[in-house]
Amino acid sequence: METISSDKVPLEEYKPIVGEQKISEIRILAEKLSGQRVCHVNSTQYGGGVAEILNRLVPLMKTVGLKAEWNVIKGSQEFFGITKTIHNGLQGMAVTLTEDMKRSYLLMNELNANELSLDHDFVVIHDPQPAAMISYQRQKPGKWIWRCHIDLSSPYGEVLDFISPFVLQYDFLIFTVDRYVPPLLKNKDVAIICPSIDPLSAKNSFLPEKTVLSTLGKFDIDPEKPIITQVGRFDPWKDPTGAIDVYRIVKKKIPDLQLLLIAMMARDDPEGWVYYEKTARHAGNDYDVHLLTDLVGVRDTEVNAFQRASNVVLQMSTREGFGLTVTEALWKNIPVVARGVGGIPLQVINEENGFLVETVPEAAEKCLFLINHKDKAKEMGEKGRKRVLDNFLITRHLEDYLRLFGKLK
Repeated sequence: METISSDKVPLEEYKPIVGEQKISEIRILAEKLSGQRVCHVNSTQYGGGVAEILNRLVPLMKTVGLKAEWNVIKGSQEFFGITKTIHNGLQGMAVTLTEDMKRSYLLMNELNANELSLDHDFVVIHDPQPAAMISYQRQKPGKWIWRCHIDLSSPYGEVLDFISPFVLQYDFLIFTVDRYVPPLLKNKDVAIICPSIDPLSAKNSFLPEKTVLSTLGKFDIDPEKPIITQVGRFDPWKDPTGAIDVYRIVKKKIPDLQLLLIAMMARDDPEGWVYYEKTARHAGNDYDVHLLTDLVGVRDTEVNAFQRASNVVLQMSTREGFGLTVTEALWKNIPVVARGVGGIPLQVINEENGFLVETVPEAAEKCLFLINHKDKAKEMGEKGRKRVLDNFLITRHLEDYLRLFGKLK
């Protein structure tokens, strides 16, 4: 178990974005919880939306008076391979979960539970990787909350049957969308809380054009040529090869088109390299397809620059718990073309701030439209930013947690 250190983030810095009234409302909620101890537990410090949220949410909780901390579980490659199998099964893939895999999963949860005394007022366990830790805590003086960030709308039965006995031990559950709550968990106390982005983070704050252009130049991307971008892990649910197929159709009409596929290679996703290689083979020798990862120097600022330089952001996911990369693009006034799965329709209002599609040819058609109709794309982008401002910023997320803690106190 690793404790992640973090400094407080001044809440006042958000006032120009969300307004003084919202900041005051957050402080009033927090006053009733001053000094309460909160512990978040997840499986990785880097890569993926959960880590990004906690990296900003935990410091804000400290700022408003909570004694908040963030712990990351330890695990072998074998363990994270097993938890990725569980993840895939919970999202509907028919997978094999052997008895040995189950034992290994439980053993690692027990080892991590024994390393950390979770006697906090509120313990928030994120996703399936550490979900079984609750079974190995003899004393649970506080409230335990399981926060599920993935799409459980059609889980594979065997995997749900394995994980649900642990989930049922929690005092409260958090899901992103109502339909993600499986029937066998309907009798539990559930909150619906959407994820969020931090507008002041390196990935989402304003970048001057000079920085955007220099970043493109560093990675041999031509700012004078159109760009389609997809940000997301290399895994079966993000469909990066589908994004390449969209690009190839559009490229027949726009020969100088470029495609950026951007991903962080997360520690808790050993499957990522398999799908990276599959994607690279699918791209072939096309030098206008750029596979960009943290291993070649792509960090938050670079992702920010790539998204801002894009004509269209694509999200071809076939399953998506929420899709923070969609939120990021909309915040930057970039219209999004995406499959209407998971939490994406909460963000992309079809034909208003982007397009919801079902097929590769349909996605290509909408990308082509946006590249060729810059005024319409600009209008859609502005509406996208407004939707994020109203619904998906970290200040709203903090407020939701404070309300929940106040209810459970």
